[in-house]
Formats: sequence, structure tokens, C-alpha cells
Amino acid sequence: MSGERAETLAPPGSGRDAGSVTGRALLEVRDLRVRFSRGGRRVHAVNGLSYRLNAGEILAIIGESGSGKSVSARTLMGLLPPSAQVSGSARFEGTELLGMPEREMRGWRGAEIAMVFQDPARSLNPTMRIGAQITEAIRAHSAMSRKQAAARAVELLKLVHLPAAERRFYEYPHQLSGGMRQRVVIAIALAGEPRLLIADEATTALDVTTQAQIMELLLELQQRLGMAIILISHDLGLAASYAKNVVVMYAGRAVEYASAEELFAHVRMPYTQALLGAIPLLEREPHALLPVIPGQPPDPAALPAGCPFRPRCAAATDACLEPPPFEEHEPGHWWACWHPAKDPAEDPARDPGEPGGAHARPVKDGVQG
Repeated sequence: MSGERAETLAPPGSGRDAGSVTGRALLEVRDLRVRFSRGGRRVHAVNGLSYRLNAGEILAIIGESGSGKSVSARTLMGLLPPSAQVSGSARFEGTELLGMPEREMRGWRGAEIAMVFQDPARSLNPTMRIGAQITEAIRAHSAMSRKQAAARAVELLKLVHLPAAERRFYEYPHQLSGGMRQRVVIAIALAGEPRLLIADEATTALDVTTQAQIMELLLELQQRLGMAIILISHDLGLAASYAKNVVVMYAGRAVEYASAEELFAHVRMPYTQALLGAIPLLEREPHALLPVIPGQPPDPAALPAGCPFRPRCAAATDACLEPPPFEEHEPGHWWACWHPAKDPAEDPARDPGEPGGAHARPVKDGVQG
């Protein structure tokens, strides 16, 4: 991971002049908001999300289920239902994606921005051969003949290291393992040679060994093809290992942002600290209670007043009834919290072996302590 000073990583919409930021911006998301109406209630799925992604970089967006990660990604792809109410801005090399007509969006979807979804079994048509599905994607974004597209499809299968690519071309999805199906999905995503690949929980449905293989494949393709990648995950280990920058989301908004190196070395947001504390550690005593984050994520249709993490945070005070601003408090390090966590060196009472500290509570027999 890069050790560059993180002022080059500032999220947009924060008051910093974008022209002063080093690196060519591929995607700039500013104050993205997504609302849904359901049963007379308004669901606030994304609440003012802002970030910047430079060409050829990997950005991780992490958080619990329901934090708005996938909805924000589908918004960029124009894959939300007509009932969604979207505001804000998402510019891809200066072109506004939000509000783009569907006919025009089809020219961008797959050709400029592609997406790999969580479950490869659902992403593939079970009634079509693998080769036909890749060929269809290739011809949607090029003037190749059917024969040329078939040859290109085999090349893509080899590019994603699918064994016996020529034979797999004629097989159906059910004849492949989960890892093989995910490689096929990645091959389809690469068919239009996109400059941005969104991997939405792309390894969650796979076993640990296959997860590592798929992540190494994505890293290899990113370096080989010069793509930028948005890595959406609840796995902090993936973010720490592969991303240059990390956005932590909670209740539809960004609550912490920094380079991966800075964020994991100096966690400031209690929510991020609690996520780290919930990771099982080999150093823990046998049969020790596993720490968990108390409570449940907030209902997006009834968000609490002030800081959305307040009801679950052990450090919360009356000040937290006011929403904390998402600001750059240290060079390149942004967070939204009135009571940021301290480094272990600054807080001797906190056990360095317990990353969650007082913000994570043990669980016994499925009941939170």
C-alpha cells in the first residue's frame, strides 16, 4: 500500500479545491443521496456520500449490511428501480452519471463501468452456455462478428485463468464450481474493457481459499489493464490487504476515510474501531467471549437524531445528539465523530490486543453482554 501523504486523497465536497489534488480523478461522487418510498415510509438508503477515485487505484467501501454500500454502487450503474429518488452528483471523468437517460447509460454500462455481483450463480443465465453469455457481452460493445467475439471470449476466459477455457466455453453454469462461475462473471465484466470495475461483495459467497484466488486475480487484472476498482465488502482484511484508500460507511453515510495504511494504523471513528474489535484473533484466550457491536444497525426509515451510531456507542454523550460533521481532522484523515478514538499509546487504559476496546461487548450463547 502506498505511503504517500494522504492530502492527495481528500473526498470531494469538503471545501478543498479539486484542482489541488494530485492524480487524475476518474470518479467523483459528491453528496450522493438515495431515498425509497415503501408503505408510506421514506427509506434513507444513502445520506450524503462523497468520495474520489483516481484512475488505476483501488478504493474499498466497507461497513455492515444495510449501510448503503451496494445501493450507492448500483446508483452509479443506473440499476435502481424507478421509485428511487436520487440527488447529488457522480461524475465519471467530468460526465454526470446521475440522471443520464437509460439509452445513453447502456453505452456506459459495461464499456466504461462494469460490476461484479456477490452471487455468481444469480449473475449467470442457467439456460445459456458460458461462451454465449460472454459473446453477447462482447458484441454489445463492439462491432465484432460472432466468430471474432467467440475467439475473444476464449481469450477472456484464459485471462481470468479458467482451466480448459476452450471446453468451458461450451458448458453451462451448473457444470462449474463457485470459483469458476465467479471467474466467468469477471470475464463478462471485462468484455467491454471498462476503466472502472465495481466488485460488490465479489468473494463473499466463496470459500476462503477461492476468495484469495479471486482477489489475487482482480489485483493482477487491475495492474495489467490499468483499471480502477471499487471494492465493496464487510471484510476489513480485504480492505487492508488490497485497497489504497478506504471509506467506512454507516447508516448510508461515510463516517471515516483515509488511506488504508493510515486508517488501520490510527482508527479514529468508534464504529470502525468496533468493527476491528469484532474480528476473531488467534491471540485471544481459548473459549473467550467474542466481542460484538451492541445493538442493531439503525432502521433507514427511522434514523436516530444526531450521530447515527450514538445508540450503539459506549462513548456517546449529549453532544452526540447533534450530527457530527464529516471533516478532515488530521492530514488526509476524515471522520464524523465528536469523541474520536485514541491511539493505544495515547490511551494506556485500552488493551492494544482488543481493537474494539470499550466499544465492543462480549457475546455469550448468542446474547450480548
